[in-house]
Amino acid sequence: MIVKDSVVVVTGGGSGIGRALCEVFAETGARTVVAADLDLGRAQETADALRGEAFRCDVGNEQDVRSLIETVEEQHGPIDLFCSNAGIGAAFDMSFDNAAGAANGDWQRAWSVNVMAHVYAARHLVPLMKRRRRGHFLQTISAAGLLSQIGSAVYSTTKHAAVGFAESLAITHRDDGIRVSILCPQAVDTPMLADLPDGPQSIDGVMSAYDVARIALEGVEKDAFLILPHEQVADYMRRKTADYDRWVGGMAKLNRQYGQSPS
Repeated sequence: MIVKDSVVVVTGGGSGIGRALCEVFAETGARTVVAADLDLGRAQETADALRGEAFRCDVGNEQDVRSLIETVEEQHGPIDLFCSNAGIGAAFDMSFDNAAGAANGDWQRAWSVNVMAHVYAARHLVPLMKRRRRGHFLQTISAAGLLSQIGSAVYSTTKHAAVGFAESLAITHRDDGIRVSILCPQAVDTPMLADLPDGPQSIDGVMSAYDVARIALEGVEKDAFLILPHEQVADYMRRKTADYDRWVGGMAKLNRQYGQSPS
């Protein structure tokens, strides 16, 4: 798709990758950029800087996502690009006492934000895009959805599920003229990264959110499904599928480096 002259919605647009995406799309000439965020103040800061629009949205709440879509379509016209960018890094436990040890509330909130937010957006936008025979979803996931995440089974599991849903969305609606891209970086200089414990996610360097957003733009305009800001991830994926047992062993070694040794 071509971003110039398009209507773009970015969830999590108040900070981090979301704000950078808004900046890049505005610079590219998008007709309207809507920054949606749970924190309306931050969304408004983004919108004011870009002469865009701000919207408060809890992406884990289906009615909020539906209201966002309906309001934007009514006020600005058809949404060309919907960026499901908001996400949370939840339930990190570097003691590695029990991979299943996180509280049910942590699992549920991560499931709502990291998975169901994508489902809600598609549920309410796909019928509109099908009628128009066009539309694009950009879903910010993580390299953790392709590999794994040392220290949080919650994060790793929900990000894997997000990749699975994106694949189904892309396969099911390709012939409807709908395209899907998934953005899967490793460490990015964002407030989320600052809140996480030290881990292997930063081994290959920390990218700026703006650089990640520029790479995302290039991928979207090429209709690429998989967008990897950290190119090393492609090689890690090949190693994983070539010898899964060896890959698990290597990840277990990383686990030992960042946590407690097995008793």
